[in-house]
Amino acid sequence: QAQLVESGGGLVQPGGSLRLSCAASGSTFQFRRMTMGWYRQAPGKQRELVASITDTGSTNYHESVKGRFSISRDNGESTMNLQMNSLKSDDTAVYYCNSLNVWYAWGRGTQVTVSS
Repeated sequence: QAQLVESGGGLVQPGGSLRLSCAASGSTFQFRRMTMGWYRQAPGKQRELVASITDTGSTNYHESVKGRFSISRDNGESTMNLQMNSLKSDDTAVYYCNSLNVWYAWGRGTQVTVSS
């Protein structure tokens, strides 16, 4: 069965940086063929797509994170990363990874808290 495990979250001050990781596994998960994305959900808000990356490496970002976040993937390791710089309090949320082609079971996510 396909599994997604997010890691790398934590508590940082405004202006700080974090690097999130997503590990995909399972024989049914054709990672290298999928467009993958990072989502986030803040309290009282709907889940939103933050960044995505296609199988060929084309990237797209939500306007609110352009110039600050960078998404990458390693098809050999079936992993994906999100480098987050110049973090703001509005970035506080639980971050999840998943495919944009087919939604697999959501992982537990990783908490990112930006606060002084």
